[in-house]
Amino acid sequence: MTRKEFLLMSTAAAAGGAALANAQQTSAPQPNPDLGFKDTPMEPGMPWHVHDPDRPHPKVVTPAATLGGAPSDAIVLFDGKDLSKWYHRGRGANRDAQVNAGWKVENGCFEITRGFGDLLTREKFGDIQLHVEWASPAAVTGTSQGRGNSGVLVMARYEIQVLDMWDNPTYADGGAGAIYGQWPPLVTPARRPGEWNTYDIVFEAPQFEGEKLVKPAFFTVFYNGVLAHNRKESMGPMVYRQVAHYTPHPAEDSLMLQDHNSNPVRYRNIWIRRLAGYDRPEK
Repeated sequence: MTRKEFLLMSTAAAAGGAALANAQQTSAPQPNPDLGFKDTPMEPGMPWHVHDPDRPHPKVVTPAATLGGAPSDAIVLFDGKDLSKWYHRGRGANRDAQVNAGWKVENGCFEITRGFGDLLTREKFGDIQLHVEWASPAAVTGTSQGRGNSGVLVMARYEIQVLDMWDNPTYADGGAGAIYGQWPPLVTPARRPGEWNTYDIVFEAPQFEGEKLVKPAFFTVFYNGVLAHNRKESMGPMVYRQVAHYTPHPAEDSLMLQDHNSNPVRYRNIWIRRLAGYDRPEK
């Protein structure tokens, strides 16, 4: 074989090998950079690469068509029609009775009419996102804590105060938006008497191991769209004229709206979402 023939055969073999390699590479599944990467560093303390294509995607939720409306995964607690998802807790000897009377539903909202007791959800919750709208009477009567007083009590214990704040001096940790008896809101963006106020509340429930508190409760609150509490730690369940402290309780409990000495307060458009952690398995 001449040198020229040898060089021609070698060149042909190399070309054939390259073509075979290219064909094998083309037939093998190729990573899609639009969906993620497996050759990136690992996220610290997690089983995922940066931009990992196998990381669970979040659940798709449809937002409400109107501002303040309930998203698709929310539980609507009051839709303007009835209080079927609530019960009234009696007073005195009947405190634990589930009484179905006392809060009047009318014109898409409900209102305390007489001192029948607090209103509680039949369903119980832990970590939540909550939307609630409330209004004090347009006709102003009373002063300080005696004017449009109610409260949103998560787990029937941890209170965000409801109160008519328009030209109504009171103690700072008892005003509207306060974590009652503990922390005043960062600001007070109150509306006039008779106008509707909104609370958007994110609540992280406390955690206990036996009798020991291992994680306190936290509130994030938007009051009429303005940040009032930024993941603020709660000192414990609401208490009047005392320092709050924790005692063990169930991981879930009812949402409660307070009947404060029959102060007339209206509520509407109440919905709630259960909160879960990141990287939940896809269904």
